[in-house]
Parts: sequence; structure tokens; C-alpha cells
Amino acid sequence: MSLITLLTDFGLRDEYVGVMKGVVASIHPRATVVDITHGIDPQDVTHGAYVLAAAYTYFPAGSVHVAVIDPGVGGKRRILAVECGGHRFVAPDNGLLDRVLADRPAASAVYVENQRHFLKPVSRTFHGRDIFAPVAAHLAAGRGLDELGPPVDRPQLVRGIVPGSRFKGAACLEGSVVAADHFGNLLTTIHASDIARLVGRSDRKQVMVHVGGQAIHGIASSYDSVPPLTPLAIIGSRGLLEISINGGNAQQWLGAAKRDPVRVDVHRCRTGPET
Repeated sequence: MSLITLLTDFGLRDEYVGVMKGVVASIHPRATVVDITHGIDPQDVTHGAYVLAAAYTYFPAGSVHVAVIDPGVGGKRRILAVECGGHRFVAPDNGLLDRVLADRPAASAVYVENQRHFLKPVSRTFHGRDIFAPVAAHLAAGRGLDELGPPVDRPQLVRGIVPGSRFKGAACLEGSVVAADHFGNLLTTIHASDIARLVGRSDRKQVMVHVGGQAIHGIASSYDSVPPLTPLAIIGSRGLLEISINGGNAQQWLGAAKRDPVRVDVHRCRTGPET
């Protein structure tokens, strides 16, 4: 089975997503196209990078993943086709693949330049239709990466454009808010493995999470492990630290925004507003 996934910031109000699927069907009618999401915050490469990295491993090896969060469309930015972990990706060279490649090196990568695989004429504003969709269809139909353009020096692929987390001393970990999901849960850049490294053999109840002027005591095991309308920190399904409200909306409750700092300390303290 040929499987192509789509992840964009296009939304569903306009025709963009449907047109991309139509282009794929015209080139490779037997391909199955799956929408990961089209609700990435507009032009938010960081949000897209984290969602793509969290989603792609749940698809079968050999899948082609098209990611289009492309504020530089029509400009000098280049387009990548990358093979990594048995999956293939087509994305702008703007950091969108940073999280995918952070832990898994690329097996091969090329710049997408062979116009034989493009839809003509190529628009200056809709490369999703004219380049990304047809290239993905050709890959799913059996074309090799080497047919798309010149090779990329693999060390150049991960450039740290998308923020992660960092340790500050032995008892402090710093990150930031990536985005809020449909429920208002705050996704952060802090990975569960970093929490485990920070805590070591200590109890997770000794952890204090600081965000939006709030100090949250401990890492919860479930939403209902705290009273209703109480903030909590939890390792979400993506394997990342999330900030939530039991039965509420953390984004609204805390007034938090993208790129707001998040700090995790190991010490004893109470949950509540910071002073």
C-alpha cells in the first residue's frame, strides 16, 4: 500500500487541502492519503515540527510524509526530500524536520529541484499544490530520492532552528510553550527523558514546574489525580511535558502564550501562584 500523510497550516476553510489531494490522485490514484492535521498555527514552524515528530512513527514504514508550514514560499528557501527511519519526508528547508531528525539521523536527503516532477506552471504562493503534492505522489509511486535533485550534506539538516530544552545546573531544566491543543493543554519543549534525567532517583513529587506565574507541585499521573479546576503538569501522549487544568483550559486559566518560558526544578514546594 502507498501511503501519503499531509500536515499543514492551511486549515479547512479554503480549497488548498482538497486540491493537494486531487493532484496526488491524478498522479498516483492508488495512493492512500491521510490527514495528520491542517490545524497547525499559521506559519508556526515550531508547532509543526513537534506535531510531525510525534505523529509519523505511528504510520507504516515506507510512508511519505508531506509537511507544509512554509512562510518562505516562493522565496529563497529550498525544499527537502529526506529518508529517515524507514520513512520519507517532503518539507521546506526551514527547520520543520528538526524534531524528526533530532534523534534519528537521515539515511539520505536531497534538495527537490527536478522540475519534471512538478505541476506546471509553478505558482509563487502554492508550492503545496505544485511541488510538494506531485513530488510525494511520485515518491509513493516508486521514484527514488536521487531522482528529485542533488544530495544534501547530512550534517546540515539539523540546525537547531526549533527550540528544545536545556539543563541549567543539576537541578533545573528550562524549556518553553510550543502551543495549546484543542482542550487548552499547553504543549512544551521538555521531553519525558529530560524529566527522568533531572529527577533521577527522586520522587516526581519533588518536582516543581513554573509557567505563567504559577508553581505546580509534582508531575501528575493522570488528570483526575488533582482536584477539579486545579493546574497540573503531566507527561502527555507525545512524550512531552504538558500543562493542564483538570476539567479546564490551561491556556485561558494561566494566560500562557507560545514561547512563554517553562522551568522545572527539583525541590519541595507548594502548588499555587508565585510571589
